[in-house]
Amino acid sequence: MISGIVLAGGTSSRLGRPKQLLTLDGRPVLQHVVDAAAAPGSGLGEVVVVLGHLAGEVASALSLPLSARTVVNPDYATGQAGSMRTGLGAAAPESEAAVVLLGDQPGMPAAHIGAVVRAFGGGAGPIVQASFRGTPSHPVLFARSVWPELMAVTGDKGAREVIKAHPDWVVRVDLDAEIPPDLDTMEDYERLRGR
Repeated sequence: MISGIVLAGGTSSRLGRPKQLLTLDGRPVLQHVVDAAAAPGSGLGEVVVVLGHLAGEVASALSLPLSARTVVNPDYATGQAGSMRTGLGAAAPESEAAVVLLGDQPGMPAAHIGAVVRAFGGGAGPIVQASFRGTPSHPVLFARSVWPELMAVTGDKGAREVIKAHPDWVVRVDLDAEIPPDLDTMEDYERLRGR
């Protein structure tokens, strides 16, 4: 089984309000990511949504599919790495790998997630990263053998440090698409609403 870890614990400091709760096409931004992760085309067996800032409010705004559950990172203020550790720690014991997804990328389709999962299933390597017309980005899959490295990361660095430290572990999956935009500012939000 492959787990999806959706990182959604941040404070949205650049935006000034919780971006997880902003509405896009009648659903919270975070709901779009959760739905894509839980869709059949993603290839994920479970979805762990890591909450932090305003966890109760965000959780109550979500409609969780059967394969999804939330966990709370009590140290969300220390940065993304803590949420990643919380998510990996909550993954099912039988999980072979985890795909790390960002809770502020509502345009991430299930097909992109499925592409990295299929590559891993085909023996691609311990880290499989999507590449959008030559630019590496999320989603990124990490085999369980890599999790100890991820658990050692601190601060707001996330998994980038592990990818940088072990380029020989990384296999990239080329996708003929633009990188799904993330949402950091109100301008980003207005652009997403206009699409």
